[in-house]
Amino acid sequence: MLGVLGDEWTLLIVQQALLGATRYGEFTDALPVSHSVLSARLRTLVAEDLLARREYQSRPPRAEYPVTPRSRSLWPMLTAVWEWERTWVTEHLTALPAMRHTSCGADFSPILTCRACEATVIEKDVVAQWGPSGSWARSTPSTTHRRRSGDRRAGAGALFPQTMSVIGDRWGFALLVAAFVGIERFTDLQTELGAPPGTVAHRLATFTSEGILRSHGGRYRLTEKGRAFFPVLVCALEWAQRWYPDPEGPAVVVTHRGCGRRFHPALACDQCCGRLRGSQIMTA
Repeated sequence: MLGVLGDEWTLLIVQQALLGATRYGEFTDALPVSHSVLSARLRTLVAEDLLARREYQSRPPRAEYPVTPRSRSLWPMLTAVWEWERTWVTEHLTALPAMRHTSCGADFSPILTCRACEATVIEKDVVAQWGPSGSWARSTPSTTHRRRSGDRRAGAGALFPQTMSVIGDRWGFALLVAAFVGIERFTDLQTELGAPPGTVAHRLATFTSEGILRSHGGRYRLTEKGRAFFPVLVCALEWAQRWYPDPEGPAVVVTHRGCGRRFHPALACDQCCGRLRGSQIMTA
């Protein structure tokens, strides 16, 4: 999941595709992306079955890129990312618009719920354990798309600047997951993740400066802003384990304390309390 989605342009291209863009020109009109980057990402997305490629003109050759079931099922994660950035990140060049639930007609914020019992869920309401195929070593990819520096926030990073600090970096994502399961000390983080000390120090400094973690007495704990990232994390995990299953079994097993059943996330509208569907969401 991190290897595929840990790239800001990939997320934004999929987002535009879910909003209806299918043709090359529609992506370039919507995003400040270079032709070389867009062409490369479209090839990757087709190879990963996140987009299909369908030629609609032969002279000259032109193709469109409709969404697939795999990319359509990303809408909960993208909705959670949009809400987190809109609510907690102030550095956007322009404010992100609200989301509208077309079913009730109201601007809304998504609420994380348990699909089994429909109760509202926060991070303290679930317990996570490694499954048969899970471990820190197996759950961090060896490579991801290389992140841009310097001008990264002038492009795609203008929309998802701090989200990419987390999911755009394999160690950053693993460290935040470790924080959610209660690992707080530098030495414990280094030992569990198997990351170099300098890597852990750099990621901790980044998350602290962005207000995702706070440091006190040698411990690094999630802030309110950091805890608010939980819906993104569990929606990403749900998508990853659906589309990248391991024959040995799941990597992570999450249980809802409230009902005692396996936790599968669902998003609801905070205005009408109805369960959200991707086709019912638009920007206001």
